[in-house]
Amino acid sequence: MVFRSVSRNAGRRWLLLTALAAAIGLLIFAGHRMSENVAVPTGDYIRYVEFDVPATALQRALDVDVRTEGEIDWVDLLSALACRYGGDWSRYQATDLDAIAAEMEGGQSAAENGKYFSYYREAYGAVLDGLLGDFCEQRTDDVGNTVWQHQYGLKAFCPIAKGFAYTESDDFGASRSYGYKRRHLGHDMMGLTGTPIVAVESGTVVMLGWNQYGGWRVGIRSSDGRRYWYYAHLRQDRPYAAGLAEGQQVTAGDVIGYMGRTGYSAEENVSNIVTPHLHIGLELIFDESQFESDNEIWVNLYPLMQLLAKHSCETVRAEDGEYTRKYAFKEGIG
Repeated sequence: MVFRSVSRNAGRRWLLLTALAAAIGLLIFAGHRMSENVAVPTGDYIRYVEFDVPATALQRALDVDVRTEGEIDWVDLLSALACRYGGDWSRYQATDLDAIAAEMEGGQSAAENGKYFSYYREAYGAVLDGLLGDFCEQRTDDVGNTVWQHQYGLKAFCPIAKGFAYTESDDFGASRSYGYKRRHLGHDMMGLTGTPIVAVESGTVVMLGWNQYGGWRVGIRSSDGRRYWYYAHLRQDRPYAAGLAEGQQVTAGDVIGYMGRTGYSAEENVSNIVTPHLHIGLELIFDESQFESDNEIWVNLYPLMQLLAKHSCETVRAEDGEYTRKYAFKEGIG
């Protein structure tokens, strides 16, 4: 039985499946909304996450975190608000977020907002914890010296390199039919073939190669192991950045490949996708048994991509056509 993130309209069906599973003694968690009448996960790890925090809430929480220099953690803030909403982000009001932020600045613990705080903190933290913090970026000052500039803020990047046009829509869960009928468990960003694709965050390349659905693909695990970033439909013939290899450590913003339209073919290196685009997916991993299994958790990236659109990495093109990042980057204070 496969349990994945589901839409609001499908939520009731998944709750029914959960009740049936419990009746035969299965220990799982698959709920539509966390509320007073929904059980807290009783297993050893989370098996279900619905991440539908709107981009405006993400930005406002991030701004509070940056303004307070990390004193108010943005994931704590969002988790506290999720408790008050019972996970229903259609109720979101900026004034509610501001009120909780004021309470936290006054010394109140975010956990005081509800008994499901620990669930939301772990679930939302799996998505967001690695994306904000200290970083240094190399720049050239007014007299031509190379200097490192320290910043605190987003240290994750939009997967589309700076200056390259793209379009997107909220397409998570849309129907797909190639091979078999299924839901789209990623986010599509349409652009031009050859557009440089960069790593959203730092991590380890754990997968390179061909898949008939995704074409040429790259899979990167985050440093904390909680996130698996999946980049698919890369360019025919030269899909990857020069030298990219499994086991390699990449830094947020590094060029990892190039947009294309490969896939929908059992034969390698075939472009059967009509429109060039990047399919980017995010799988959350709370236990290794979930990875590449029937119990994968994929989340909607549309709101997060709207946030990351404001932080893109500038690249430069070499004579051989390869792109690399323009400025060196490292995480931490430096």
